[in-house]
Amino acid sequence: MATISLVAGNCGRGRGCEDRRSEFGSNSYFGKDFLASELLIRSFRRANGYWSKALKGSRNDNGKKFRVIAKVKKGKKYDYPWPDDIDPNITDGHLTYLSYFKPLDEKPKPVTLPFEKPLVDLEQKIIEVCRMADETGLDFTDQIGALENKYQQALKDLYTHLTPIQRLTIARHPNRPTVLDHILNITEKWVELHGDRAGYDDPAMVTGIGSMDGKSYMFIGHQKGRNTKENIFRNFAMPTPHGYRKALRMMKYADHHGLPIITFVDTPGAFADLKSEELGQGEAIAHNLRTMFGLKVPIVTVVVGEGGSGGALAIACPNKLFMLENSVLYVASPEACAAILWKSSQAAPKAAEKLRITAQEHYKRKIADGIIPEPLGGAHADPVWTSQQIKLAITQAMEELTKMDTEELLRHRMLKFRSIGGFQEGKPVEPERKHNMKPSDASMLKAADIESDLERLKKKILEAKVPSDPITDQATEKLKQDVDKEVTRAFISMGLQEKLESLKLELSRAPDNQHLNRNLKEKVDKLMHEFKQNLSRPGAYLGLKQKLEKLSMVSRLVELKEKSEKLKTEINQKIPAEVKAKLEQLENAQEGLLKGDPLDEDLVAEAVKAKKELMEVLKSANLEIVGVRKREVTAAPPEIQEKIVNVNKEIGGEIERIIDVAGLRGKIEELKAEMAKGSSSQKAEELETEIKEGILAALDNTALKQKVEKLRTEFASSLEVATDDKVAAENGRW
Repeated sequence: MATISLVAGNCGRGRGCEDRRSEFGSNSYFGKDFLASELLIRSFRRANGYWSKALKGSRNDNGKKFRVIAKVKKGKKYDYPWPDDIDPNITDGHLTYLSYFKPLDEKPKPVTLPFEKPLVDLEQKIIEVCRMADETGLDFTDQIGALENKYQQALKDLYTHLTPIQRLTIARHPNRPTVLDHILNITEKWVELHGDRAGYDDPAMVTGIGSMDGKSYMFIGHQKGRNTKENIFRNFAMPTPHGYRKALRMMKYADHHGLPIITFVDTPGAFADLKSEELGQGEAIAHNLRTMFGLKVPIVTVVVGEGGSGGALAIACPNKLFMLENSVLYVASPEACAAILWKSSQAAPKAAEKLRITAQEHYKRKIADGIIPEPLGGAHADPVWTSQQIKLAITQAMEELTKMDTEELLRHRMLKFRSIGGFQEGKPVEPERKHNMKPSDASMLKAADIESDLERLKKKILEAKVPSDPITDQATEKLKQDVDKEVTRAFISMGLQEKLESLKLELSRAPDNQHLNRNLKEKVDKLMHEFKQNLSRPGAYLGLKQKLEKLSMVSRLVELKEKSEKLKTEINQKIPAEVKAKLEQLENAQEGLLKGDPLDEDLVAEAVKAKKELMEVLKSANLEIVGVRKREVTAAPPEIQEKIVNVNKEIGGEIERIIDVAGLRGKIEELKAEMAKGSSSQKAEELETEIKEGILAALDNTALKQKVEKLRTEFASSLEVATDDKVAAENGRW
């Protein structure tokens, strides 16, 4: 909106100026100002947005001057929810213009969840085949149909065996229909009501009156955004105390006018910032809880996404509670629970199983009164169909509840919540009992303990003289029993115990002398596939995974040990008696050499010959020799050790003599002084090089060199004889 202000003045010499001002627009006003005309004109010319011009013929017959000064004002346009170009001839649908919730200009981008990756590959194949058909003009109808059938079967298998953490990701899907989407899909008329009558309207909580099948209801629910901008505006469906007080006002309004209440839950929890706590977040939620149990109208609640803690419960104390198939309801998010109990949010899948957050678990424990089905792929795959299923469930529940009088309605609501949970009578309770939320360290199997147990068992297996050792067999059997117990617990926690028991019963009825029929084999494969899929989730069943890895390692070691013993027996049978005698003689010589016996040159030659004969035997057994490993000898024989000490003394004495003869003593002292200074100068390096060259030039003792060479030969020969040639074999390669 724009307005124009005009200032018109008649100015005469020696007289005051009579000013007439008028404004054309939404407001008009008149007044008189006494101004100095020249100062006024100059100041207005300097001001932004004003203009001044002397009009033609502005001087009248009386000699008075007339000037016009104008300013254009831009008013703020109010952001109404209805457009500027409404058709004046419309006869219905007026209420749609009152809602700020409009269809999105752009279609939401498809989002693929982590567990849906196999479906993406099939979709890509279908797209490629369709593109190929368009480009080539060939008929690929059969191939496309087969791929689509395969895709539908994979989608069905995936969404009929979802884990709790997978259902949680579906409940948090960015494209999942929001509360207002469902309300607009199930109502013929809808008008949203705003404000808590305390100066605030929380956009995270939506309320309003709508009609279904000609009957009016009060709708209340958490509203998430459909994109980032809306999520920020709606505060990600986390209400402040104003939102809960707004919902409370509408509940009292509905109770006063006799309108049944329908609430929709879709929130991660109440907004827990400092300002909300200062404004009484806990008090607002508690007030809602107390008030809902006293309302005299029917209340039906539908959990359409995720329901977090008291933030969800503040509008969810109904006579009937329904949950969508992939919705969740929890007292704490799995990520928060995992961070508290397991000190890492990576254990969220395990926490989701323990918390029992799914609709199926709540229905089993009689917290939820019914499960509303969703299409394959989640509610976002077909929002309208999902909304109609919600409408059907609400309508049936309202038909049942509206037949009750006020007393029956209140008692029905009270008994619903009193029946949740369980208790025991006649069991003594300890007066003071300490509860430790963290599992006992004694009962927890740490990774370090598993590694030590595995190394200890591995050592026993490798050191066993025979393949079947009683101690090793006992430890392996105990490990198998532990794994069996863990697997049974895993089947129970996955909800597969009933399927397992029924499958065991069918297997027991099958004849022993016949193979499994195709139907039974498919059931077994399907159950094992489901079990492995649940087991492979990150952070789930860590103890069982560790024990399975340990058992697998032990089984491989036992198998390798048996193969090794079997192969050793076969080789011993193929080695001639003469070679065995030579090998035994070499072992005796080795023991004597370690005791200090003199080295026999003939025995060294025999050792080399026996080695060659043994390699020929292995080759004749169709075994390929890939390497020969020598056992390290830590110490030389005593006789050679004594010779080494004597030779070192002779070398040291000879070096001292050369230093005195060559006159290098002074240079050595000079080098020590330089090094004592901590200097790494070029002078120190030159002194060190000069001393080394002088010693090497003077050290020309032929007899000493011969002693060193002889000692080196003797030491090498003793090592060759003292080493047991070890041949390692695996899978026919030696």
